[in-house]
Amino acid sequence: MFNMNHVLGAGAALACVTALALPASAQSPEAFFKDKTVKIMVGHSPGGSYDFYARLAADMLKVHLPGVKAVIVENKPGGGGLIATSFFYSQSPKDGTALGLLPETIANTQLLEPEVGKWKVEEMRYIGSFSSVNTAFVRRKNSPSKTIEDMKRQETIVGCTGTNAQSYQYPALLKVLGNYKFKMICGYPGAAEYSLALERGEIDLVSSAWNSWRVTHKKELDNGDLVAVIQTGLKRNRELQNVPLMQELVDDPDAKKVIEFASAGAMIGRALIAPPGLPPEMVDYLRSVFDKMVADPAMQELAAKRGLELDPASGTVVQGYADEIVKATPDVVKKAAIAFKG
Repeated sequence: MFNMNHVLGAGAALACVTALALPASAQSPEAFFKDKTVKIMVGHSPGGSYDFYARLAADMLKVHLPGVKAVIVENKPGGGGLIATSFFYSQSPKDGTALGLLPETIANTQLLEPEVGKWKVEEMRYIGSFSSVNTAFVRRKNSPSKTIEDMKRQETIVGCTGTNAQSYQYPALLKVLGNYKFKMICGYPGAAEYSLALERGEIDLVSSAWNSWRVTHKKELDNGDLVAVIQTGLKRNRELQNVPLMQELVDDPDAKKVIEFASAGAMIGRALIAPPGLPPEMVDYLRSVFDKMVADPAMQELAAKRGLELDPASGTVVQGYADEIVKATPDVVKKAAIAFKG
């Protein structure tokens, strides 16, 4: 099981090491951004929670980065965000003008699919997280399988984008480790399309970030046309206190460990990350800017206006979560990789 106190301690230690390593610089980070354009790369199409938080970041960084010329969001969809992650890791500028808002599962991916995840998340630097992100399994009001027991007893059709995406992998975990009778139908371009298929009755269940559901389908959730039945993560979302976590639905201790490993990225959530090679003084500066930005009442007001949750965590804390994921034992990683295949 992941130890949050250990993660917090690791984050604090990392901050101390970074502070001691600061070299002298001819130009301060504050002065560097004057007349510069900063790009935030998103590995998904517009319209989902990755894009929502990236645009929130862009609007507020324009205020909090002194003299910056522009902050723009660059959408680079494909492969469930993995194409953008690979590009970001290997080709993004390493001077502070490139940030990413990438899948919270990239640390898992580098262990589970090394042929795809050809990056090292521990070499990148998290700047800070806007909010943890639990994925919610949502069904139609009139789906044939309404309860957890129904889903164990009878076939439930689950919509997904592709086998490398969480929309497939999270249901696959319960199919393999909990004997749920899920039938996955993949090929939908994204969450918007499979959510529409759910509403039309073409499928019975889909999983997507709760941070997105609560914005895009608030009316349907409020009136009961859509119902959240399962969630991922290491702790229950404050708005989903009566919805069980995946690991609470299996009895086997080893299965619980595998699901916790697979779900640990929820604590990283919607987070800004910098590519490898960014000078330590720039990392520290951007982290300080992030901390001031999320504490700004103007940002809190803007987030609330857009229906976005704010539950921020500092860059050092988020880095600790990622570093903890990559320490998973080979046995846990192997079992997760098998389960993800469904």
